[in-house]
Order: sequence, then structure tokens, then C-alpha cells
Amino acid sequence: FINSPKVTIMESMFKELFDTIEDRKGKAPSESYVSSLMSKGTVKINSKITEEAAEVCEAALEDDKSHLLYEICDLLFHTFVLAGYKNITLEDIEAELRRRHGTSGLVEKASRGAK
Repeated sequence: FINSPKVTIMESMFKELFDTIEDRKGKAPSESYVSSLMSKGTVKINSKITEEAAEVCEAALEDDKSHLLYEICDLLFHTFVLAGYKNITLEDIEAELRRRHGTSGLVEKASRGAK
């Protein structure tokens, strides 16, 4: 599964997106949407993520897969912008997902309460 073409394409697209976000950090806010978000800081980026998450939830109630897909991609994009702003890399995200993989969500959630 790991070497399947779909995984390779997805990994490549996510890497390209993270690379683009990193590149945009150095641009003037007038030249880049990503840079303009980052120039306004965490509060602005968070508000975009909140907005996009609400749109995902609203689209999920419709019978329109393409609209839901569009909104999910907006949410992922803005979440990746936040990650880039906070210097969290795609490799960091992959490592955390790998750490959690194979652990029951219920077990993982219970372990957070024990800390």
C-alpha cells in the first residue's frame, strides 16, 4: 500500500503544498495570500480554519460530494498554512500520525486524560 501510485501522488502534492507555503513566508503580503494570512498572525489563520471547518460541516449535510471535497481541501490548506506558520513540517505531521497509527482512538483519547 505504501508504494502504491496514489500514496506517492498524495505525498508529492502535500510536499509541494508545504514547499509553496514555506516559499510564501518570504513574500510580501501584497504578493501572496499565504503571506498575507501569516502577516496577520495566528488569530487570523485560526479564524480562517474555523470558517473552513464550519463550511466542511455544512457541506457534509448536502448530497454534493464535489462541494464537500472542495471545502475539505480548503480546510486542509488553511491548516497547512497554520502548520507552516508555526514551523511544523509535513514530516512532523507524518511522524505524529505514524506514532498514533495502530492505537485505538479510544485508548489514545484516554491516555491524554491521564497526563
